[in-house]
Order: sequence, then C-alpha cells, then structure tokens
Amino acid sequence: MNPVVLIAEELAPAAIEVLAHDFDVRHVDGTDRPALLSALAEADAVIVRSATQIDAEAVAAAPRLKVVARAGVGLDNVEVPAATARGVMVVNAPTSNIVSAAEQAVALLLAVARNTASASAALKAGEWKRSKYTGVEIQGKTVGVVGLGRIGVLFASRIAAFGTRLIAYDPYIQPARAAQLGVRLVGLEELLRESDFISIHLPKTPETVGLIGEKELAIVKPGVRIVNAARGGLVDEQALADAIAEGRVAGAGVDVYAKEPCTSSPLFAFDNVVATPHLGASTHEAQDKAGLAVAKSVKLALQGEFVPDAVNVQAGGVVAEDVRPLLPLAEKLGRAFTAVAGGVAASVTVEVRGEIANHDVSVLKLAATKGLFSSVVEEQVTYVNAPHLAAERGVEVTLTSHPEADQPSLVSVRGALPDGRTVSVSGTVVTSGGRDVIKLTEVDGFDVEIGAEGILLFLRYVDRPGVVGTVGTLLGEAGINIAAMQVARREAGGETLMTLTVDQALGADLLTSAADSIGATAASAADLRDE
Repeated sequence: MNPVVLIAEELAPAAIEVLAHDFDVRHVDGTDRPALLSALAEADAVIVRSATQIDAEAVAAAPRLKVVARAGVGLDNVEVPAATARGVMVVNAPTSNIVSAAEQAVALLLAVARNTASASAALKAGEWKRSKYTGVEIQGKTVGVVGLGRIGVLFASRIAAFGTRLIAYDPYIQPARAAQLGVRLVGLEELLRESDFISIHLPKTPETVGLIGEKELAIVKPGVRIVNAARGGLVDEQALADAIAEGRVAGAGVDVYAKEPCTSSPLFAFDNVVATPHLGASTHEAQDKAGLAVAKSVKLALQGEFVPDAVNVQAGGVVAEDVRPLLPLAEKLGRAFTAVAGGVAASVTVEVRGEIANHDVSVLKLAATKGLFSSVVEEQVTYVNAPHLAAERGVEVTLTSHPEADQPSLVSVRGALPDGRTVSVSGTVVTSGGRDVIKLTEVDGFDVEIGAEGILLFLRYVDRPGVVGTVGTLLGEAGINIAAMQVARREAGGETLMTLTVDQALGADLLTSAADSIGATAASAADLRDE
C-alpha cells in the first residue's frame, strides 16, 4: 500500500503530479473539521495552505502522520510544537512567494501614492474628478523599510529604481550588509520621523505584534504613507485609522489584517486606503512554486530522506551536494553502532574526515543520531525527534570534523558505553558503476571492506580453522543465504571479527546458535536495509 498524501486545500496541478506516481493522493476540505480529522486517520502526509488548522488535536488524529506541509511561507495555522513532540516533520515553502510579496508591496505603495484605487472607483461610478485624486511622486522621497529579510531586500531593490532614498530598521542585520544594499540602517524612531513612505516586512512574532501603534504613529513624519503586506497585527489597525482621520498619515496600503478573513475594518472607511484581501502570494507563479516546493519536500520526507525546508529539524538548511551522499552513510553507521554495542551508549561522537569536512557537515550528526535509535525505540525515529530521543535518554552526541586535503571522505561513529567499553564503526561512500555505494571500513578496531546494505551479522571469536565452514553450514541448514562475508583478525590465532551479509533476518535463537557453535565472545545483527 502506497503512503497516503492528504491534500486539504487547492494545490497546483503540477504539484499533484509530482506526488501521484508514488503515493495515494486523497483530497479533503480542510475547513470541514470532522471530515479533516476522519481523513487524517490514514494520512502519512497532509498538505495545507492557510485555511486548514493543523493543531494538537489534528496531529493526534493521525497516528501514521510523518509530515505536515504548508504550501506557503508562514506557519500560523500549524502547531509546530505538537508536531515535533510526535516526531512529525513540518515543512513550508519559504522562498516561494517572496517575489510576489515584494511586488505586492510596491504595487500598494504606488497605488497609495497616486490614489489609484479610489480614482478608478470614482471614474467607474461616472465621476471625472482629476484634481481630487492628485497624488505624489516617490522619486526623491525617503522610503523606510521595516525589516530587511528576503522580501524586504527585494522590495528595497525594486523601490530604489525609482530614485528614492532608502533607510531601514532591522536589529538583526549588520550595517555593512545594509550598506551593500544601498540602505542606511537607523533606529525605528528615526525611521518613523524621516520616512515619506514606510513599508513593513517583518515576521509575526510576540515581539513584532503591535510594533507600530498609537505611540509610534504619533511621531511619524506628517503626510507619511504606510504599506503593510507582511503580516496582520504588526500595525495597529485602529491606531492607523485614527492617524489617517487626524491627517497625520496621508494614506495606507493594507494587504493583511489581525483577523482573517476580514470584511470589516476601520480602515475601509477611507478613500486614501488601498485594501486588498491578503493577495501577497496570490500569483500563479507563487502558487506553482509553493505547491511544487512542498510536494518535493513531502516526497523526500516519505522516502526517509533529509528535507532542507523542514522547520523543526535541528540541522535544517541547505545541505551541500557533496554532503548529501553521506547522509545515508551516517544513518547506517548509527544503526550498525547500536547493533555492535548491544545497546544505547552514554556518549557518542560523530567524526568526519577528508575534504568533505570543509563543508558544513552538522547534518551528519543528526543522521547518525537517527540511526542510533531506529532499532531501540517503538516509535518511528525521524530527523525531527532523534535529538529529543537522545536527550531523554541522556545520550550526548557531538560532532568533530578534520579537513584533510586529498583524503577520501570518512565518517566514524564512536561511543562510550555505560560499562566503560568503547565501540566504533566507520564507513565511506565510493562510486561504482555510476552509483554511490556505502561501505563499512572499520568495525570496533577491525579493518573491513563490506557493503553497508541488507542485514549484517557480526561475530567475534578466537581465530582457528573451520569457523567459516561451521557458520556457513549452520546458516545453510536454516535456509539463510550468505551474500557476502569478510573475516578480519588482529593476528593469527587472535581475536577475529566475521562480518556477513545475509538475505533475511535471523531470529534471536538462530543468532545465539551461530554464536555458540563457534564459541563467539560477541554476536549481533544490524538491519541496514533501506527504509
């Protein structure tokens, strides 16, 4: 049975096509709460836009849920902590609508400057009143940008082309970076006092809600025009309406509201307010980008791969192309480590060597942590909850990297067990026949070279003749086929490690019998099959 992807709101056809080949795509009206909760019972993934609420109740109703995807930028309608607690990945499309949002802010600013909306409405009503709708130029004016994130930067670059002076308030950007953009950084109060136009480009957080209210609007430059196409609630709507009524603010362009849908606002009473129903991302291009982005993320998540746009993964962000092939390696090393160790370690170090260590390899620690717990807990282990599982069990996982020029990439997982023993496994990725092949190169101090795939058996014993034949005969009688075998020893007659790849899992009894038949000092099995 293919995994079920539940689409709760309209999604671009191209995005649905990405999913249709590999998954059972189902549709539900996300605003119909009973129908949504019922449909979630069988969902492995759910895709929403802004109208569907995915809260703790919705997450609890979806026992199979692995990923929640929001086809847009914000996550106001997704209860991320509830999803994280359940190990459910949350993804969005952080760059899908940035161009559309920036262009909407520019459009609102121009419409407010030239009274476009009210003049259009008057003309359509049979009035020809040119003087009533005389506007202002923006060339030579000071434009204040509140927030120099990705959208703020795009807005600034576009509005600069009109010959404006740009100032910005953003406590999280360095002055040198602002200078590169042709923007002078100032405090919020200075921006309010100097700007002829103000455009808001901030996320909605407890610190930014109500950022511009009655107090701030009392000190603005007389005749200022204010645009908010970012998030509702950043500007106090009633305070803005009062400032417009008193003439301190000459006009406003508003695309977002504190409560949406919004069909009644004190701002709607003014001809010099251009109001639109949250159209910042409402372009065909933005919708297609958002849908395709989250569809690809859902596909990656359901295939067990790393998702760069996951908002609740500790090592989120762009992963270098050279690092990506090492993700499954690190995870398999974690699984092999737990098998060889026979339990959970007290502390683990993920060590990365070679030229690859010149990149950001922090994601490999996360992948290894996921592997460490995949066979020791009942719940599904994901990139989301793996760090929490480690913390709950008091396992400290650290990362070290050693850039070594002209050396092959090598990843090792080393750990200390509660009884004082140390265990290590190492591996690398090689290209063979045009594909990446994951290999183990070291197991607990023994040099090996065997593919990290299928089910691996590790048997430790004292070297002597006949052991290989004994193990082969025992497994053959049990109908277990051996795909590969390697024997590594420290010295003739000394401690030896036999590593075998077999085609099917062994029961605990058979593994014990194999160990007893050769007097093994330790025996373990690691399931390294792709999930």
